[in-house]
Amino acid sequence: MINVIINGALGHMGRILKSKIEEQEDMRIAALVDAAFDNEDKNSSEYCSLMELHESISDLTNHADTDVNNIDSQSTYNVIIDFSNAAGTADLINYATDRKIPLLIATTGQNDDQRRMISEAAEIIPIFYSGNMSLGVALLADLVRQAVAAFPTANVEIIETHHVRKVDAPSGTAILLANAAKESRPELLENVGRSGMCKREQNEIGISSVRRGNIVGIHEVIISTDTQSITLKHEAHDRGLFADGAIDAARFLVTQSPGLYDMKSIIGK
Repeated sequence: MINVIINGALGHMGRILKSKIEEQEDMRIAALVDAAFDNEDKNSSEYCSLMELHESISDLTNHADTDVNNIDSQSTYNVIIDFSNAAGTADLINYATDRKIPLLIATTGQNDDQRRMISEAAEIIPIFYSGNMSLGVALLADLVRQAVAAFPTANVEIIETHHVRKVDAPSGTAILLANAAKESRPELLENVGRSGMCKREQNEIGISSVRRGNIVGIHEVIISTDTQSITLKHEAHDRGLFADGAIDAARFLVTQSPGLYDMKSIIGK
């Protein structure tokens, strides 16, 4: 059995994840955490429809420790799945490393310091960190690596489209795809939101962000030479696919040694 703490439980993805975990025979929810939780609203109908909530992961003392750290057998595992906000990265990592709980981070928008914290924490616990939890996007990234390697002088452009509520740009997935291109051509540099009076440089990856409507997520990578172009595209139709990916990744993560893992780890296993 896998005991799961959901961090970001009141968000759209957190609610979807909670619903899907409740359908799994090998998983149970140990605790729900969300910074939007207000103790004054604890008795509202919305919160009563959920299990007990906590405002901060650091608030999980007796409740979570009883559920998560009381391991009865070797067949019981523990994991934190994070669909929240990058602002809570430090608290999340401190909690997970202190208790040696595997951590799955599906939140994007971390700065350099936060990414460094994640890398350092991965020396202590297994961490799964991905800008996108979709298997399809992982396959797209693999195709990008192959195509960029096959056309070493081609121009590479990335266009990402999301709903109007998304706060970070470029998306974590666009960064993931840019990094995939750079694995084949390390000299490439991102040019985010190109503007001004300047020509395109040969070694740049142009990244453009579009925000409109209720788009779940569309990512296109265009690889062009003077004579031909290849367009690789992934479109998410339902946010449930990210929860499905997180559940699969959690099952993988709980049996791993300390280290930093991503969707490539699952594809290549």
